Amino acid sequence: MIYLDNHATTRVAPEVLAAMLPYFTEEYGNAASVNHAFGWRAAEAVERAREQIARLLNCPKDWIVFTSGATEANNLAIKGLRRMGTLARPSGEGTGKSAHPPNFITNTAEHPSVLDVAKRLKRLGTDVKILPVDRDARVDPQQVADAIKPETALVSVMLANNEVGTINPLAEIGRICRERGVLLHCDAVPAVGKIPIDLQPAEGGPVDLLSLSAHKFHGPKGVGALVVRRDGPRIPLDPLFDGGGHEQHLRSGTLPVPLIVGFGAACEMARLNRSVSEGIEANDVTGHSPSLTLRVTQIAALRDHLWQSLQSELEGLSLNGPPLAERLPNNLNFSVAGVDGEALMSSLKEIAVSSGSACSTAEPEPSHVLRAMGISDSLSRASLRFGLSRYTTEAEIDVAVAEVVRAVRKLRA
Repeated sequence: MIYLDNHATTRVAPEVLAAMLPYFTEEYGNAASVNHAFGWRAAEAVERAREQIARLLNCPKDWIVFTSGATEANNLAIKGLRRMGTLARPSGEGTGKSAHPPNFITNTAEHPSVLDVAKRLKRLGTDVKILPVDRDARVDPQQVADAIKPETALVSVMLANNEVGTINPLAEIGRICRERGVLLHCDAVPAVGKIPIDLQPAEGGPVDLLSLSAHKFHGPKGVGALVVRRDGPRIPLDPLFDGGGHEQHLRSGTLPVPLIVGFGAACEMARLNRSVSEGIEANDVTGHSPSLTLRVTQIAALRDHLWQSLQSELEGLSLNGPPLAERLPNNLNFSVAGVDGEALMSSLKEIAVSSGSACSTAEPEPSHVLRAMGISDSLSRASLRFGLSRYTTEAEIDVAVAEVVRAVRKLRA
């Protein structure tokens, strides 16, 4: 079976696995053990990985706080913010009774680990504003500006959508938030390793808090990070749970050294693949357009070949999201008219693809992102999301085209 569901997760790169293996068997010390060499070497490995992640994002290493993944990082960024934290953990005096409760702004196309937090905060008394998105799942900066109130504590906007690949105008949204004195959180999980991210542009940077996860770009599952900006006023975060005070007292618990080493190796691999060669470009969060890696350019070319081949063989295909040149280079999402969505998915025997986010598969409802874009439920259910990777080949793309064409023609017969 050909794997083309790389938005859900990616295979661990051989280079990453090789870096991890010694820390399962030979260098198995606890990074918090300060009294012997096993602990010292484990701590050194953690700090080396922290530096590798920071180099990829162009930020100081002390901004990196390790978590179990992006879901935890998103929760820490939002629930952990002190102005909203008393509402998220209703145990203090006056919880939820403020005349002017904190205001949280996000949008309808965010990941469930942001939207579900927003729903919980709303139940507990936070004033939550969930903005609409346009037909391409893009957030309008002017709507963000119009929604900000004096009580607004945080805005959360993803850099790139995990279902349709839309790249949001983070530089402009960040400028608005800075002018209004409001913190900006960004779920950057789908974008890391796909488009450049630079957290050191002029005027203090585009975001204050940024979430990422290793398994989306050939690192291991079970480890992620929250980037916490520290070059301005202190961001008042409180931990979600208490313990030994690890990770700058923001995330207690024994560090998974092998996973962190793999996380760092995946970031280094992504960083070193950058090339100055001409190719497809995409806006990073600074608003600049540096060239992507040669490998990413090749992935985008394969994605374009996939879409063009499908269009040449089948009628009734509609692209979901922006034009291909304006989305993540490995993303293709489209709907197939005239077929039952469940039957379509079950007919694809040779390829692994999805119809939406892997974090929402427990819910039988159509994709909330496609719904937010105004796409009908029938077309949403009959949508396919392809996620390519550095290991995808042209031969695999040709097999995928043949498989989709076969299945659709059979269902339409």
